[in-house]
Amino acid sequence: MTDRIASRFLMLIACIFVANHLPAERVYSDDYDVVVYGGTSAAITSAVQVKKMGGSVVVVSPDIHLGGLSSGGLGWTDTGNKAVIGGLAREFYHRVWKKYQEPDNWKWQPRDSYGNQGQGTPAIDGAQRTMWIFEPHIAEEVFDDFVKDYDIPVIRDEWLDRENGVTVVEGKIQSIRTLSGKTYTGRMFIDATYEGDLLAAAGVDYHVGRESNETYGEQWNGIQVGVFHHGHWFRDPVDPYVVPGDPSSGLLPRISSEPPGKKGDGDHRVQAYCYRMCLTNHEENRVPFPKPEGYDPAQYELLLRVFATGWREGFNKFDPIPNYKTDTNNHGPFSTDNIGYNYDYPEATYERRKEILREHEQYQKGLMYFVCNDPRVPEDVRTKMSNWGLAGDEFTDNGNWPHQIYVREARRLIGDYVITEHNCLGTKETTDPVGMGSYTLDSHNVQRYVTEEGFVQNEGDLGVRTPPYQISYRALVPKKNQCTNLLVPVCLSCSHIAFGSIRMEPVFMILGQSAATAGMLAIQDDLAVQDVSYQTLSRQLLDDGQVLEYDSPQTTNIKRFNKKDFPGTIVDIEEAGIPNGWVISMSTSGFLGNSYLHDGNDKDRDREITFQVPITESGKYTVAVSYTAHPNRATNVPVTITTSDGQKTVLVNQRKQPAHDSIFHKVGTYEFDTPTAKIQISTKETDGHVIVDAVQLIPVE
Repeated sequence: MTDRIASRFLMLIACIFVANHLPAERVYSDDYDVVVYGGTSAAITSAVQVKKMGGSVVVVSPDIHLGGLSSGGLGWTDTGNKAVIGGLAREFYHRVWKKYQEPDNWKWQPRDSYGNQGQGTPAIDGAQRTMWIFEPHIAEEVFDDFVKDYDIPVIRDEWLDRENGVTVVEGKIQSIRTLSGKTYTGRMFIDATYEGDLLAAAGVDYHVGRESNETYGEQWNGIQVGVFHHGHWFRDPVDPYVVPGDPSSGLLPRISSEPPGKKGDGDHRVQAYCYRMCLTNHEENRVPFPKPEGYDPAQYELLLRVFATGWREGFNKFDPIPNYKTDTNNHGPFSTDNIGYNYDYPEATYERRKEILREHEQYQKGLMYFVCNDPRVPEDVRTKMSNWGLAGDEFTDNGNWPHQIYVREARRLIGDYVITEHNCLGTKETTDPVGMGSYTLDSHNVQRYVTEEGFVQNEGDLGVRTPPYQISYRALVPKKNQCTNLLVPVCLSCSHIAFGSIRMEPVFMILGQSAATAGMLAIQDDLAVQDVSYQTLSRQLLDDGQVLEYDSPQTTNIKRFNKKDFPGTIVDIEEAGIPNGWVISMSTSGFLGNSYLHDGNDKDRDREITFQVPITESGKYTVAVSYTAHPNRATNVPVTITTSDGQKTVLVNQRKQPAHDSIFHKVGTYEFDTPTAKIQISTKETDGHVIVDAVQLIPVE
């Protein structure tokens, strides 16, 4: 007994001595297995997985609220194919489901009146006991429950010293220090931020902006001038000048004077950010949109001109979540996306980022106030918008405004393996998957500019469907000669357009869990993260419920063709440019390239697409068009060929299958002069769906 007392006394003396000789900064325990930097959904699943594997972990979060966008307004989950969402990500949505089994969480709306609408999937999947649509505060409760249930230390409002706060010795991060002077040491580090601040401070390679299409041999990566996938840009010409028709009067606000660049080239720009507002039209919970400080109605003059064209789709992305609320997202040619005001955000200092966030908040709050109150806004729009407001029981410590902006894209790691659209579209095999994605290749607009014709246009918005695809483990780690104990589940190694699909919250949670698993295995075997056995890693992931492969019934029978399979000169839709109003599809087998177009059988507006086919020698050519035949197609699709002798229009019956040995249907032989042949396909006066895929020219000897 005396020895025990003496031992405790000596320990006390030692502690007092150490405390009196500590440096001014606070040094946290150096026996953390994993230090996670970030407060996103990926940060929490990373930390939970470390604890599940018996490790020690700390979450150092610059955010006060945990969960990032999942708790910051994005309650209308971008699921893609939910069958590929497993592990802790699926547990998150199960825990959301459990929350909504509690009657108290249906405060404003009877549960049976909510319905079951989700994004491509039911909001509530009773058989799977998951719920994919939810309110922000419910999501935050789930993340806080994770932290509590697994006894995870979370240090909030701690910001990495990006200049001098990362100590790297012989390719290993030893510690990170925050601006408050606190230091966190560990064996493994996970950068789970949207911005990639830790990876940049650690000195590893990364990229900001769009790579050129040539960089990775892609079609959808670089500048996308002339490509219109969703059809909600400026459908009718809109004048960009302060005095219509007078360039000398200057441009309206929110329009760039810079040229947009050449299609396919890379640039420094990133897709637009916005706040995913949680709105309600339930009077008891509605907070009217406030007039923001510095409000300037001139910033929204362009929207008035859009309204003048008859556009009325402003409420199309008020997606319903429980309790008469919405997850409100950008929609249309001028909306909540603050196009062109975020280019420097990824690399900006903390102070500059605050300025950018304030500008975005002022712009978006001002937009909502403008639409409700400016007498120049059409009365039908003003009246409808005035029924909406901020949800009074969300973001209560931030004036009911989301605490997290939607950082759709910032830095991206450049590792030894870079995921590209080829992986996402299923044309390149992934040998070491640690998770799956399935969402559309989705980029929001990147810039707003003036066309050569003198009209305003947006650029950068894409939506290309993908099958479920695998995500490589090598994309989560830097090059071995740069850092051997860092994992990156959010700003991973991929191209701009591949990130357009990967950047979904369920995927971030999946990759957070997988990154932590690899980190723990690296610790156990004293390995660099690049040397972790994939066989061991995949076995652990599968044991923990991750989905690493999936045979999609929707895509197994889809057959695509390549240009090299056919003679002559071929121009497909990607090269032609996709005008407004056309819908990208890959539902019916037998098309060229990645997809084809259809008009949705929408006869309210005539649509057309023009193919400029290059020819090197004047002469006669056989012209053919490809389409996917189906009984719902039009029997009278006009194909207009501009020849040396004038124009010729041929009507094509798209219910009829093209020749058995080809996907192309011949429409005649014509004389053409160099340098191009012009073929136009139209929807005018057609009697069914119109399909556009490609045009072929074969020289006639």
